Amino acid sequence: MEKALARLASRSEYRTYLHTKAMPRFSSTTPMAPPRLLLRLGARHSSSTSHPSRIWDPHAAFAAAADRARSGNLTPEDAHHLFDELLRQGNPVQERPLNNFLAALARAPASASCSDCPALAVALFGRISQGAGRRVAQPTACTYGILMDCCCRAHRLDLAFAFFARLLRTGLKADQVVFSTLLKGLCHAKRADEALDVLLDRMPELGCTPDVVAYNTVIHGFFREGQVGKACDLFHEMAQQGVTPDVVTYNSVIDALCKAKAMDKAEYFLGQMVDSGVVPNNVTYNSLIHGYSSSGHSKEAVRVLKKMTSQGIIPDVFTCNSLMASLCNNRKSKEAAEIFHSMAMKGLKPDIVSYSTLLHGYATEGCLVDMTNLFNSMTRDGIRPDCHTLNILINAYAKSGMMDEAMLIFKGMRKQGVSPDLVTYSTLIHAFCRNGRLDDAVIKFNQMIDTGVRPDASVYCSLIQGFCTHGDLVKSKELVTEMRNKGMRPPDIKVFHSAMQNLCTEGRVTKARDILDLMVHIGMRPDVFTFSLLIGGYCLVWKMEDASKIFDDMVSYGLEPSNITYGILINGYCKNKRIDDGLILFKTMLHKGLKPTTFNYNIILDGLFLAGRTVAAKEKFNEMVESGVSVCIDTCSIVLGGLCKNSCSSEAITLFQKLSTMNVKFDITVVNIIIGAFYRVKRNQEAKDLFAAILANGLVPNAVTYTIMMTNLIKEGSVEEADYLFLSMEKSGCTANSCMLNHIIRRLLEKGEIVKAGNYMSKVDAKSFSLEAKTVSLLISLFSRKGKYREHIKLLPTKYQFLEEATVE
Repeated sequence: MEKALARLASRSEYRTYLHTKAMPRFSSTTPMAPPRLLLRLGARHSSSTSHPSRIWDPHAAFAAAADRARSGNLTPEDAHHLFDELLRQGNPVQERPLNNFLAALARAPASASCSDCPALAVALFGRISQGAGRRVAQPTACTYGILMDCCCRAHRLDLAFAFFARLLRTGLKADQVVFSTLLKGLCHAKRADEALDVLLDRMPELGCTPDVVAYNTVIHGFFREGQVGKACDLFHEMAQQGVTPDVVTYNSVIDALCKAKAMDKAEYFLGQMVDSGVVPNNVTYNSLIHGYSSSGHSKEAVRVLKKMTSQGIIPDVFTCNSLMASLCNNRKSKEAAEIFHSMAMKGLKPDIVSYSTLLHGYATEGCLVDMTNLFNSMTRDGIRPDCHTLNILINAYAKSGMMDEAMLIFKGMRKQGVSPDLVTYSTLIHAFCRNGRLDDAVIKFNQMIDTGVRPDASVYCSLIQGFCTHGDLVKSKELVTEMRNKGMRPPDIKVFHSAMQNLCTEGRVTKARDILDLMVHIGMRPDVFTFSLLIGGYCLVWKMEDASKIFDDMVSYGLEPSNITYGILINGYCKNKRIDDGLILFKTMLHKGLKPTTFNYNIILDGLFLAGRTVAAKEKFNEMVESGVSVCIDTCSIVLGGLCKNSCSSEAITLFQKLSTMNVKFDITVVNIIIGAFYRVKRNQEAKDLFAAILANGLVPNAVTYTIMMTNLIKEGSVEEADYLFLSMEKSGCTANSCMLNHIIRRLLEKGEIVKAGNYMSKVDAKSFSLEAKTVSLLISLFSRKGKYREHIKLLPTKYQFLEEATVE
C-alpha cells in the first residue's frame, strides 16, 4: 500500500492534500446561527426562556437538513449554522446521518437556495476535518467517496485525487465505491486512458479487485471519447479476468455501436448477449431502435420493436419518439401519427419531444392543418411548449408565406413564459427578407439586439442577401462592414450568388451586375460561377452581346471559363436561334483543351434539333458516343424527341430499340416520346403494347402518358376505351391536369362526341381549371351560326351555352 501511495504521490494531483486555504471556492466562514434557524434544522430549543432547553439531537438535525437539500430548500447559511451547532454542542454525529447529508448535497442540483451544493459539502467537511471538528465526526471511506464525488461534480478532479490520497493516509481501505467514483471522474474528464491504468494496475495493488461496475465505467469512458477499439479490447479483457459482463456492459457497447451507425456489430453483440444468458432490456432495444431510426432504416427499427414487444418488454416514450423521428425524417408523418396516438393505448403519455417530433414532421411535409391541430391538442393536454416547439410552428408558417400566423405565434411566446431565441429571430428575419419586407426584417433585427439576443452571421447574411435582391446595395455594404467590425467573417460568396440568381431569374440582370461591382468593392474576388450566373441572366433576356461581353470580361479578369460557362453561353446562342455561333463556341472550347461533357453535348444536340439540322445533330450524337462521353436519360430524351419533332419518328423508334438491347435505362419521358412515335407512324398496337409494359419496367405512367394514349384512342374511334383508361388513371392516383383535359375535349369535339366532350368540360369546372384559348376557339367555330354542331349546343353544360346567345347576336 505504501508503494502504491508513493506512486500516487508522484503526480502533482495526488500530492495535493485538502486544506481549506487551498480551496478558496469552498469557504468555511460560519457565523453563529440565531435560534430560529436552528429550529428549522432540528434544534429543539424552547420558545420561551422560562422552559429548560431539550438535548440537541444531531441525527435528527442532519436528517432534516438532508431532506431540505434534496428538495432544494437548504441555503449555505443554514448548512453552516447546522455545523456551528454541531461544533458548539460537541455531540458526535454518527457516520450514516453525516454521509447521507453530504450525499444529498453532492447530488442536489443548483437552485435558488444554493447554486453549488457539491462545493458546499466540501467546505462543510473542511470544518470538521481538523482541530475540534475531529471530535464530532469520524470520516469513513464512504465519506471520502462522497467528497470525491462532490469534487468530480464540481469539475475539480485534482481535489478528488487529494481526498483519495488523504483517505489512504488515514489508513482506510479504498473500496469499490471509492474507486468507481474516481474512475467515473476520470472518464467524465475524458481521461479514460488514466482510468484504465487505475483499473488494471492501481486497484489490484491497493487490494481492491475490479468488479463489473468498474469495468463498465471505463468501457463507457472509452466509447465517449470515440476510442471504440480500446473499449472493445477492455470488454474482452474483463471476460479473461473472470468478470462477467452484465446488461449494463452490453448496453454500453450496443449503444455506442448504434450511435456509430455500426448496426451489424451491434446486432452481433446482441446475439452474444443473449447467448451469454443476459436478458436484453428496454435500454438495449431502445439503442437499436434509435440506431436504425437515425440511420434511416425505419423498417429495421419496426422489426426490432416487434421483437421487443414479443418478449414482453413494453416500449417506453423514448422508444416511440425514436420511431416517430425516423418516420418523420423519411416524410412519413402519417405513420408517425399512428405511433403517437397508440401511445395512450399503451399507457404512455407523450412528452414535449413526442409533440415536437410530430409537429416537425407535419411542418416538413406542409401538413399545416394537422400541425395546428396537434399543437392545440398539446396545449389542451397541459404540455407547455418550449422555444424549440414554437420555432417549428413559426418556421412552418414562414416558409409557407403565412407571416401573419408566424407573427401571431411569435407575439404569444412571452405570454407563455418563453423567450424568443436566435433561431426564432433568424427565421423571421430570413422570411421577411425573402418576401421583400425589409423594414419588418430590420425591426426584428433591432428588437433581438435590444432583448439581448446576439445576431450571428446567418442573420447578417439574410439581411445582406435581402437588400442585394431588392436593390439597396448601400445598406448591404454597411452590414458587411458591421460584420467585420464585430469580428465576424464576411458573408460567403454564395450569399451574393443567391441574390444574383434570384435577380437573373426575374430578368433583372442589371441589378445582378451591380452586385458583382459590390463584391469587388468590399474586397471579395468573384469566381467562375459569379460570371456564369451573369452570362446566363443575359441569355435569358435575349441580350447575347452583353452575355458575350461578360464572357470576355471574365477571361480578362484572369479566370478560365469552365465547361458549364461554355454550356450556358452555347445554350443562349441556340435558344436565340444562333446555332452557328454556338457551334463556333463549341469548337473554341475544344481548342482550349476542355473536353466536352454530357451537359455540353446535350445543349448542342438540342440546339441542332431545334434548328431543324437533323443530319448535323445525328453526326454530333455519333461523335459523342465514339468519344466515350456518357449518354444519360436526358440525352436520350433530346435525341429521340428531336428526331420525332423533325419527322423522323421511324428513326427514333429504331434508335430506341437499339438502345434497349444495350440495357439503357429509360424514364417515363422517353417512353412517352416513343409511344407518340408509334402512333405517328400508324403502329398503334405497338404503342399499346409499350404502354402495357410500363409498370413491368418499373415505371409509372404520368398525365402526359395518359394524354397521348387517350387522344389517340379517341382519334381511332375507341372512345369507350379512352373513358375506361381515364377511370383507371384516376384509380391509380394519377390526377388529370388542365392541359390533359383540354386536349381530350378538343379531340372529342373534332370527332363529334359532343356529350362526351361536355362531360370532360364539367371535369374542368370541378377542378377549377379553365378552357384554353385553343379550346374556346374550337367551340366558337363549331357552335357558331354557321357551325356544323350549332343544333347540338344544348348538349353542352349550361355554363357553356352562352355560345348560343353570342351566335344569335
